[in-house]
Formats: sequence, C-alpha cells, structure tokens
Amino acid sequence: MRNTNLGRRSFTKLLAAAPLLSSIAIRDLYAQAATAVGANPAENVYSRLGVKTVINCRGTWTYLSGSLEFPEVHQAQLEAGQYFVNMLDLQRAVGRRLSELTGAESGIVTSGSAGAMAAATAGCMAGTNDHFIWQLPDTTGLKHEVVMMGGRSAFDSAIRLTGAKLVLAYSPEELAKAINENTAMIYTTDLGDKLKQQLAVAKEHKIPLLLDDAAGIPPVDNAKLYAKMGIDMYCFSGGKGLRGPQCSGLLLGRKDLIEAALLNCSPREGAVCRPMKVGKEEVIGCLTALETWLKIDEKKLYEEWNGRVDRIRKLVETVPGVKTNTFVPEDGNRYPTLRVYWDQQAWKYSVADCVQELRAGSPVIEVLGADNPSLVTAVREGNPNPNRKERKAPDHIELVSMTIKPGEEVIVGQRLRTILGAAQKKAGA
Repeated sequence: MRNTNLGRRSFTKLLAAAPLLSSIAIRDLYAQAATAVGANPAENVYSRLGVKTVINCRGTWTYLSGSLEFPEVHQAQLEAGQYFVNMLDLQRAVGRRLSELTGAESGIVTSGSAGAMAAATAGCMAGTNDHFIWQLPDTTGLKHEVVMMGGRSAFDSAIRLTGAKLVLAYSPEELAKAINENTAMIYTTDLGDKLKQQLAVAKEHKIPLLLDDAAGIPPVDNAKLYAKMGIDMYCFSGGKGLRGPQCSGLLLGRKDLIEAALLNCSPREGAVCRPMKVGKEEVIGCLTALETWLKIDEKKLYEEWNGRVDRIRKLVETVPGVKTNTFVPEDGNRYPTLRVYWDQQAWKYSVADCVQELRAGSPVIEVLGADNPSLVTAVREGNPNPNRKERKAPDHIELVSMTIKPGEEVIVGQRLRTILGAAQKKAGA
C-alpha cells in the first residue's frame, strides 16, 4: 500500500510538471536548430571578454553584481549623462525630492549602504566644519565612538575607516551604559521592537542613530516608515531590491545630519569619503528607482515572483525524495524563496556538492547554500558576540525569486531535476 501511495504521488507530481517538461523539449529543439545554422544568441559584452554570465538564484549579492535595474532607471541615466551639473546642487535638489517622497527631512545618494555608513559617521564626528572635515580620520578632540548594536559585522570597516572607534553593545541596557561624552553615533541593523528600544535610548541621550536596512526595500513603505518613527538616519542599498544602480545607495534622515554627511563626502576634495564617488547618472538613477517603486503594484510583482519559484518546485518535486517549501524572509531580502531538501546522508550528496555542480555547469547557476565566496575569512575572528550561535551545516538549498529572469526558472528547474535525479538514482535511495 505504501509503494502504491508513493507511486500515486510521483505520478501526480509528474502530471503537474508535464506542461513545463513539454516546454523544455520544445526549447531544446529550437536550440539545436539555432546551432545547426550557426546562430549564437548568447553572445554579449561579457562573453566577448570570456566572462560567463550567471543565472542568479542566490539573490542580490554584491559579488554577483547586485540586481537588474528597472528600464526606467536605464532611461533616466542615459538622459542624465547628456549634461554637466554641479553635484552639490544636484544632491541637495535630490534631497528635497526624497523628502517629498518619503517624509524624511532630506537625503543624499551614496556609494551603496556602506558609503552611507561612512558618510553618516564622518558627518556625526566632523559636522560641517571644514577644519574637522580635513582632519579626519584623525579624531583628536572630536566625538569619535560609534556604538555597534549586536557586535561587529563584515561591513564595519566602512565606519572604522573614518577614524571612528567601535564600542560593542548587545542590549538596550548595554547601549545606555556605552554612551558617554565621546559617543558620536549609534549603528544598528535591528528592526521591530529591538529598533524601537534602541531608538528610545538614543533619543533620551540625544545621540544620532543610524539604521542600516540595506535590503529593506521591498516593501517600499519602509522608506516612509522610518521617517515616521523619527529615526535620525537610515539607509538602503540602491543595487539590491531597490533596483537602482549597483554602486548607489540612499541615506535619509535629519536635514542637518544629511548636510554634514554630504560635506564629508564626494565631490569635496579633502573629505575622508571623497573616494566614495557617485556620478550624476547614479544619483538620478537611484532617485528614479525609488520613484518607480512607489508606482509599482507590489501584489502583482509578488505573484510573478511566486510563479517563478513554483515552476521550479513542480520540476524538482518529480524527483523521488525531494521536498520543498516556499517562504518570505522577514528581516530583509523579502522575496518568495524556495527551499529544496533531500536526504544528504542517504544520497551521499551534500548541499555543497549541489551548489558546486550548479556553479560548474553551463549556464552557471548560483543558489544559496552555506558558502560566501565574497567574505573575508578573518571576519568571524573579530566578532566576539556572546549571543552568536554556531552555524549548523545547511540541510537545504535556497532559490531567491527576485533575481531569476523570466524564463530562467525552467532552465533552473530542469537542471536541478537532472542532477538531483542522478544523485538519487546513484544512491539507490
């Protein structure tokens, strides 16, 4: 009876995947015909350099070039590139427009969230005084301590390079004790109740708080929410869910702090953040990305994303022993994400094996496993977080819908179906 039930389930899954399997067969016939007549539709600016493009199921990782820009962003950047403009005038005008869109007092476009971290820190230490701006990263005589909530991170060098000293705290109580006459800023990535508690301490002690929510869009309402909460400064990455230029970010908040951040940044010669340059194209492109998001039907967009991972699910579930579920993360990168499980021990085929086989194939497919090819390996050594738990080896891979281009999900589903099917048969599971 058990084998009969398994057979029925397998047949049902094959039936659900039948339309996708038919489309794969037709696509393969077209590909064979194109090869026969010498066509090479895959040729592009990257292949001509010998660089392989990637089917990105991993998400908006910087080492995988972030996300893909909105068409509106492309067009705006082309127009921006046709003129010269005073960059300080442009940033201040964009700040006024960002205020209209978000309710924050002002904003600037930075070189990513890390650039926003550095500019905000420098602004909190040196203010708008040119003598102090030139003095950085020498912080003699200046407030120079930044309280890092939750301990160190892989990105805190953006704060340290300004000359700031990190002070680590892990709770609102520790935050209050860490604040003294040298405290220039509080940095956090926490959301929800933790953020509210930290904000209350910051307000009580009159210390600016910077919220780094790099992957906080979508939902785009976060751009307005943090202004309503009265957060002094907050930032988003332009090259992640915002779908602006990869080398851009948004820093929003109090007008005086935003002006100080701007004066400690490019294009000002002598400012410590001068190397973190953004061009007029990035400034206009990032603003356009936010404007585009505010016009989007997010419900429709999520339906499209769910549809992509659902098609992958239907294909991989035709392999006996494969299980899946779909979820949306709550703390950033909030896109429908597919988890794919199998019995690694019984199959003698690990998550790392699967990730590597997908990465080594053609086309290259990147999924989320345990590895981080872009991480400086010593980072973990410098974070003595008493609350950090040792990470267990993952029991699944994840595929993030947002970075999968339309049509690629069928390629991904079929490749996973093939390699997992081969592993399952080899193990006789």
